[in-house]
Amino acid sequence: MKLIDALNERTLIGDGAMGTLLYSYGIDQCFEELNLSHAKEVLNVHKAYVHAGAEIIQTNTYGANYVKLARYGLEEQVKEINTAAIKLAKQAAGDQCYVAGTVGGIRGIQKQTTSLEEIKRSFREQLYCMLFEQVDAILFETYFDLEELLAVLHIAKKETDLPVIAQVSMHEPGVLQDGTPLNEALELIENNGADVIGVNCRLGPYHMIQALEDVPLPDKAVLSAYPNASLPDYDDGRLIYPTDPEYFKKSALALYEQGARLIGGCCGTTPEHIEAIAASVKGKAPIQSKTVPEKKVQPKTEVQVKERSPQLHEIAAERRAIIVELDPPKRLRTERFFEGAKALKEAGVDSVTLADNSLASPRISNTAAATLIHNKFNINPLVHISCRDRNLIGLQSHLMGLHTLGINEVLAVTGDPTKIGDFPGATSVYDLSSFDLIYYIKQLNKGISFSGKPLGENTSFSVAGAFNPNVRNLNRAVGRIEKKIKYGADYFISQPVYSEKQILEVYDATKHIKAPIYLGVMPLTSARNAEFLHNEVPGISLSPEIRERMELYSHDSELSQKEGIAIAKSLIDAALDLFNGIYLITPFLRYEMTVELTNYIQQKTKEQQERKTANGIHIV
Repeated sequence: MKLIDALNERTLIGDGAMGTLLYSYGIDQCFEELNLSHAKEVLNVHKAYVHAGAEIIQTNTYGANYVKLARYGLEEQVKEINTAAIKLAKQAAGDQCYVAGTVGGIRGIQKQTTSLEEIKRSFREQLYCMLFEQVDAILFETYFDLEELLAVLHIAKKETDLPVIAQVSMHEPGVLQDGTPLNEALELIENNGADVIGVNCRLGPYHMIQALEDVPLPDKAVLSAYPNASLPDYDDGRLIYPTDPEYFKKSALALYEQGARLIGGCCGTTPEHIEAIAASVKGKAPIQSKTVPEKKVQPKTEVQVKERSPQLHEIAAERRAIIVELDPPKRLRTERFFEGAKALKEAGVDSVTLADNSLASPRISNTAAATLIHNKFNINPLVHISCRDRNLIGLQSHLMGLHTLGINEVLAVTGDPTKIGDFPGATSVYDLSSFDLIYYIKQLNKGISFSGKPLGENTSFSVAGAFNPNVRNLNRAVGRIEKKIKYGADYFISQPVYSEKQILEVYDATKHIKAPIYLGVMPLTSARNAEFLHNEVPGISLSPEIRERMELYSHDSELSQKEGIAIAKSLIDAALDLFNGIYLITPFLRYEMTVELTNYIQQKTKEQQERKTANGIHIV
């Protein structure tokens, strides 16, 4: 009997986890490669599930694609690994059950790590192996990213008539990580041709049952459910799933009552769990109707629209805008930092921006410093957020905290690696890149958490992206700007530039960009400072002329500082006709330098306006 016919007739039992059992045997490596090196162990796992009552088993190919195998240097063995996996599964299945060729999702929380084109190419290679070895179905599992699932589903439906099982995964019950409700996602998957639609992984039975309560019976497809055994525990350095199989027996019946016709297990499940599922629901006639509880309509309340000041991307679109970086101190003496913040406020800057442990060296928390200067001096702070120091939990918590404090200007950066800082042995987290962080901050602006869960209200972050023009290939840097705009960046602040020619080159390369760019200018303090920046700081390059000018005054610190300001003023002169936004970087808390440059910009802007007004031209 064909698989779809069987599913229309009765409830089928899927298998459980492969990796969990292999891991329990002490094998902790690329599980897909074991199809070649430990074929007997893989075969025995399949046989154990068939013996337990599974009627459809999955090939051990979840990560057997080019992208994931490349992590182990096995990308050239896609065909061998998939072929071996299918042969092992078919050997174990015999004529007792169906074999589904498993294809796992590639994207997790990081959307930009792997492009959709790479995913498609990788999937086609794996799919052709499965079609050649004649599996009974294609099973997509653990897809957090709906765009990815729809892309591979489209290819599968075009290339084969085999049944397609398509399963999404959720961080939170009832919603995908982009906030799409589960019922809407499954309906979309069904409408794109999947024969079986469902959920697997991440959630245990309790939350999976809860999520399916709001999902109606599909019109054309059938439902599937493969829950994890439970939430994992961490014991003596190993992950364990303590759920009693008897609990799974009761849970399987509840999943069946929610309309699932194909029920198996995911992480942590064993043949004992599958045996319990089979004892509960195997062979049961599918339910034909289901009542989905109506969503309670919350009474409409009048929304209070909070007044807010114009944000930095809006200001730079209308007039000359100045932001000044004043980094929090490395030591606990804060007097000079607050003196500088006050002086910059009095000078009339539009924002004071605070780096997030720049150059991987610890400083006073920029959130604490930003909150204090906001409260003390009514300064609009722009807080940098680095992906280096916080995992996903910490990043979302940090952003929720900023929102609660009333801080809504942020710069998303990947962050300098820890190797260049004070603690080279510290861990660089990098759960996200700056692209991903921009994307998820904008998701918070929709009132949706990183996991897809509603936050109760929308944040209102204006998100800046970093721009480094000090590279060999400026067009590539501009390409990064364009990509960040696609991910949601509102405006950009650049690394400091040190030549008038470079300013013109940057303008020519970015004049098609609609998002405002704040051009970076950092006054030099000495010849040694110039040489350090040029030779040792990533992303900064000084011209020979600038270094020679600073060297002339290497004997006198006061004259060196004056020359540094003079160089900065000449750069500002070149920038004012081309960029509405200027980004001043304060060196070593010497705020007097950036206060002087702020005053200079304002005076030049005033003179520029007066000249254009006299000529009958209105300037914005």
